[in-house]
Amino acid sequence: MLLVTRVVIIGGGPGGYEAALVGSQLGGDVTLIDRDGMGGSAVLTDCVPSKTLIATAEVMMTVKGSEELGLRIDVDDATDDANGVSVDLAKVNRRVLALAERQSADIYDKLIAEGVTVVPGRARLQGTDTVIADTDEGEQRFPADVILVATGAHPRELPTARPDGERILTWTQVYDLTEMPEHLIVIGSGVTGAEFANAYDALGVDVTLVSSRTTVLPGEDADAAQVLQDVFTRRGMTVLSESRAESVTREGDQVTVHLTDGRTVTGSHCLMAVGSIPNTADMGLEEAGITLNDGGYIQVDKVSRAGVRGVYAAGDCTGVHALASVAAMQGRIAMWHALGDAVAPLDLNVVSSNVFTSPEIATVGTTQKQVDSGEVRALAINLPLSGNPRAKMQGIHDGFVKLFCLPTTGIIIGGVVVAPRASELIHTISLAVSEKITVDNFAHDFTVYPSLSGSIAEAARRLHGHSTDKLERQIDI
Repeated sequence: MLLVTRVVIIGGGPGGYEAALVGSQLGGDVTLIDRDGMGGSAVLTDCVPSKTLIATAEVMMTVKGSEELGLRIDVDDATDDANGVSVDLAKVNRRVLALAERQSADIYDKLIAEGVTVVPGRARLQGTDTVIADTDEGEQRFPADVILVATGAHPRELPTARPDGERILTWTQVYDLTEMPEHLIVIGSGVTGAEFANAYDALGVDVTLVSSRTTVLPGEDADAAQVLQDVFTRRGMTVLSESRAESVTREGDQVTVHLTDGRTVTGSHCLMAVGSIPNTADMGLEEAGITLNDGGYIQVDKVSRAGVRGVYAAGDCTGVHALASVAAMQGRIAMWHALGDAVAPLDLNVVSSNVFTSPEIATVGTTQKQVDSGEVRALAINLPLSGNPRAKMQGIHDGFVKLFCLPTTGIIIGGVVVAPRASELIHTISLAVSEKITVDNFAHDFTVYPSLSGSIAEAARRLHGHSTDKLERQIDI
């Protein structure tokens, strides 16, 4: 008699639904339990909605920069709009939410077509071989040979700045706005804060960004973060560096942010972007022997095992990397491992990521911080885009390409791209890092002229012939 592995997945985000597809493909009897909708926060409240909003903001940025390219947009005096283009935020947000719902429905349809059983409900573990779900039909029990926890995370809230969904908002609530904020105060200058500050600034909103660090994006390449901060201030955004929010209060249609140094900032709306909390509470995890760290994240190894036999975890609830691509890979790896397929451990050294601002910041592999600290011995080159002919044609003034390679061998081990559509340009460097391509081999491949990608090949050419005696310095062009 053929035994079928019973797989129960908790959470329908990228880690969960990608794991479900692999599990079904490998012959498992897969049940996916989710309380919010397929795609999770990545599709419903995070990546898809925010990047859809950002796409609209990018068009506005293009319009604002069109005069330099010789274009003139006639202004309608009746609208009194400086750019000749106005923003219907209610319509923008309706489109944002509609696209998110459509993507979620597409994922659901795909899961059903692949034979996955989808159960709406809230689930918890009972030991390591049973999942209990609270559903509209009452409590249901699901015996399991393999369990994957992929429950994601939710926005962190400050006790002194409780969101009200109207004027004090988390990033999941901004899509309910129907009118443009007069003055948006964004608290937090990490990826989420920077992206929303950039988007609303591009849409014409007066934005103040409260940053606890010297520059925005403290977790990103320092050179890239400085470029973005310079762009923000040049565009008229107020960036309050080395400032911490103590509390946020609301009075009528105004909000006031109280800083720890005694200053206050008053605006019409406040967006809280102060991190996330994993959705791991009250799930029976610790009772099942699963270890959570001080932040509540599930501790996993490189094949997504959660420390007890038959239980795996993937995505934001693990705290590994808050990226949909990493969550999806963790989920796939979990199923490959659990169901006996060929599997390689998760390698964070080849993960590429992107900050969707203007310009975008994309990174992969070795970082400047690792090189500066001596953790990694590497040559680095920083090539500004100002000399790139395509950049000149498109009116691009800010950005650079940075490559890291090993001395002697010249193998490319990392890179940074700061440019429009850096999220697309980083793929070539990602392939080079993953396949251990040398700067010489990379430079010998053809690029289109003129193109922004030509600067990546040029950076590789500039690294040719640099020996270990030049290792201690970065090559700045």
